[in-house]
Amino acid sequence: MFKKNKTNMPLFPPEENSPRGRAKLGDLFHKSEPNILLTADQQHETDTGSHHRHSNVSPTISPNSSPVNYFMSPVHNTSPFSKSPWNFSLAGDGPVPKTGLIGSLTREEGHVYSLASSGDLLYTGSDSRNIRVWKNLSEFSGFKSSSGLVKAIVVSGEKIFTGHQDGKIRVWKYSGPKKAYKRVGSLPTTREFIASSMNPGNYVEVRRHRKVPWIKHYDVVSCMSLDEEHGLLYSGSWDKTFKVWRLSDSKCMESVNAHDDAVNSVMAGFDGFIFTGSADGSMKVWRRELVGKETKHMMVYMLLNQDPAVTSVAVNATDAVVYAGSSDGLVNFWERRKHTLGHGGVIRGHKQAVLCLAAAGRLLFSGSADKSVCVWRREAGGFHSCLSVLTGHDGPIKCLAVHEKQDGDDDDDGGGGGGDKEWVVYSGSLDKSVKLWVVGEAVK
Repeated sequence: MFKKNKTNMPLFPPEENSPRGRAKLGDLFHKSEPNILLTADQQHETDTGSHHRHSNVSPTISPNSSPVNYFMSPVHNTSPFSKSPWNFSLAGDGPVPKTGLIGSLTREEGHVYSLASSGDLLYTGSDSRNIRVWKNLSEFSGFKSSSGLVKAIVVSGEKIFTGHQDGKIRVWKYSGPKKAYKRVGSLPTTREFIASSMNPGNYVEVRRHRKVPWIKHYDVVSCMSLDEEHGLLYSGSWDKTFKVWRLSDSKCMESVNAHDDAVNSVMAGFDGFIFTGSADGSMKVWRRELVGKETKHMMVYMLLNQDPAVTSVAVNATDAVVYAGSSDGLVNFWERRKHTLGHGGVIRGHKQAVLCLAAAGRLLFSGSADKSVCVWRREAGGFHSCLSVLTGHDGPIKCLAVHEKQDGDDDDDGGGGGGDKEWVVYSGSLDKSVKLWVVGEAVK
């Protein structure tokens, strides 16, 4: 799967990177992604229960370990979904568990494609035009765009950025006590787009006989990530590029032709690195460098070059670890080693594609087309042990959001005991629901 140099690092210089005939595979994965994943209900009718014949042993994953079976979580949500427009259901009475399901939000509005949490607010995006805002698991507010299929949401201070199917990034702001959100702009701004359109030199060819200004994505905005330290927003698209936006004035600073197929994930990480994963099967590392009088993003490493699509990327900035989930159900990870990144191993736990990842504290959360969320804890030496498998969704897990549990967050038992961190985890699925879990780092 990897080509390694003498330092045991999968390193592919830019000049050695050439297409390997994976365009057809990449197109199959990302272009038909909604149709493929929407067959989950049909699949569920034929294989109900097949994913739950697991070992009762909690596996430990090492860099050289063989595939393992993952076990069924003791947490299940067996309550039928309500047919009302919005429904919130609690998992049960009594104290909040150390690890388990708290409740579910369901709505017959569309499949949930994106989540973002900020403080006590949760933002949900779907294949409808509505972005819903929740506070303490009650509907707080919402806003409607002119384009459906909200693929990505990020929050920066008072502003909310949403990435859409039409290639636009829309910018929203909370406008006051009436719980209203107002659209305050888009990326690129109308002024910048018109100015760029006036100069023929700003056009790039995107398809045969079609050119567009380079500052605008011409295909689905699939992912976004914030670099708060440098005031930058990164957006990745099915148009094979990622773009760099300056938050202070919404200016598009750069467009990078990053991959041979759709960019499925972009993530600002540690040491000034930017990580991108693509349907072309590669994962690349970029860094801002001074080129002449301009600052540009240059590729410094190719960490992965494989046939299965890279579907998601997550970063543990504290431990300097980066994770890449793939359509074959595996999660590869790399660690900082002196002045380079070394391959730490492969985490095996899913039977189908890993569609989303989230890192928090010592934990990694992986959501999959197999309808489960695996919870992994990074141990000393880089091993990852499986703490639990969160089950209860009836469709593929498409997105995750995590924040640290605070005192009073639906807590009836006095907190996290022993000083161990607890995390609130939101999982969005193509079963049209969002589930809320609490996960403790020490639970085994």
